[in-house]
Amino acid sequence: MDYQQIHAGDIISVTITGIQPYGAFALLNDHSSGLIHISEISDRFVADVNNFVTVGETVHVKVLDIDKDTGQAKLSLKALNRYNKRRFKRHISFKRAPIKETPKGFQSLETILPQWIERGINKEEDI
Repeated sequence: MDYQQIHAGDIISVTITGIQPYGAFALLNDHSSGLIHISEISDRFVADVNNFVTVGETVHVKVLDIDKDTGQAKLSLKALNRYNKRRFKRHISFKRAPIKETPKGFQSLETILPQWIERGINKEEDI
């Protein structure tokens, strides 16, 4: 595969080859290179790229653009993570169990806590 066969919007696997304060360099399967700019690492604040990727690691990224002159790709982890989160959330349905009243009812902690403390102290004295 040459870099002309990779297009913007493609999701591909890359191997991280270098890390700089401004982003991570990656080797694409066609042996061309790309950069995941620090702004494309995560939706969260990225103080250190090393906290998100390591050299030698293979990650899935989305191709944002390819420079036609150099063949270098602009890549994004963040775009793919957004896609995965939306996809993941769509397939999960949370069923919340109803809250059941205990035999003692819903007594407030303030009224029941002194009784619990007293029972605890009495149990320790018995030991």
